[in-house]
Amino acid sequence: MKSFYEVQQLLKRFGTLVYVGDRQSDALLMEEEVRELYQNQLITIEEYRDAILILQKEKKT
Repeated sequence: MKSFYEVQQLLKRFGTLVYVGDRQSDALLMEEEVRELYQNQLITIEEYRDAILILQKEKKT
């Protein structure tokens, strides 16, 4: 996973669409969703790590 779009596709696989209109807010909500997926053991540690790093980078820009 290398992009914001790929994180969106990961969430979409589980029926989660996040669109607030503000990219930083989207990243924040997506981060919460990714954490939930990992806590429920629905994604691997690698997917979790990659997604969180991408989303945190997105929040800073």
